[in-house]
Amino acid sequence: MAKLLYIKASPRWDRSYSITVADKFVESYKAAHPNDEIVILDLFKTSLLEFDGHVLDSKYAILHGKEFTSEQKESWVAVEKIIEEFKSADKYVLATPMWNFSIPYKLKHYIDILVQPGYTFSYSPEEGYKGLVTGKSITVVYARGGQYPVGSDFESYDLQTKYMRLILGFIGITDVRELIIEPTLMEGPDVANQKKEEAQNKAQELAKDF
Repeated sequence: MAKLLYIKASPRWDRSYSITVADKFVESYKAAHPNDEIVILDLFKTSLLEFDGHVLDSKYAILHGKEFTSEQKESWVAVEKIIEEFKSADKYVLATPMWNFSIPYKLKHYIDILVQPGYTFSYSPEEGYKGLVTGKSITVVYARGGQYPVGSDFESYDLQTKYMRLILGFIGITDVRELIIEPTLMEGPDVANQKKEEAQNKAQELAKDF
């Protein structure tokens, strides 16, 4: 039995293109893998810890090889809990819209908690950076109001997929599958709905072999 962590990174919920398509993916996945555990993490309904004060000091204690103070040790437990929840999954589904050509701040906040030395990556002069979250797969469902096709004048504006590919690879996740819904705004509601339906159909098929 595998564990699937479904991460929702949009506050629009029922009106979200990325969540609507990712929901269809998870529905199809559940039908194909009835014995797997599915855990949902909604980042806009979750209170993420602030990465400051003793929590931030704890990270620098790790970076400099120092022992935690009692306050730092207590604060770091919350970070470890979030990282452990993430690493305990075998597979991931992430639904995220494009905000200002990149990702929503809640998703960036979550990533900034997850990406910690000794937990999700390591560094040594001999090996350089090394991802520690290995042997896992992720399907990322992206939604964007515009279009940013490869080779177009607008490709450089797409910092959404570029950043997610980079950070996922950095922590060791190399099996990254993508489903993009675009445009959801610039060509009107009829085109947006058509693209959503096409993406839902594709999601259903992709989920069966995930």
